[in-house]
Amino acid sequence: METQSVLTKLTAVIESRKSGASGGERSYTRTLLEGGVPKIGAKIMEEAEEAVEAAAEPGEEGRQHLVREAADLVYHLLVLLACRDTTLAEVEAELARRFGVSGIEEKQGRGKPDG
Repeated sequence: METQSVLTKLTAVIESRKSGASGGERSYTRTLLEGGVPKIGAKIMEEAEEAVEAAAEPGEEGRQHLVREAADLVYHLLVLLACRDTTLAEVEAELARRFGVSGIEEKQGRGKPDG
């Protein structure tokens, strides 16, 4: 039986690329990590825009396009988290902290502008 989620497995691969443990071969993930936040951030913005565009496409084909673009977006976000030494578990803990709290109340509690 499968015990690790695909996100956990993907995070482990990203971490291995970051540490260089996967060997000397070039990889897209390693290239992104070497470019740092600016390079990864640009890809996230690109993928987010593509996901929104796909969401506006009609029918099952549009829905499937959205799934593919969302996967791209999640992958690039995981790379950004790794770049900043932030774990998926930390993100999950933050979501758990917010769970059941009104989004409006949560944002007011941060003391930051909407975003």
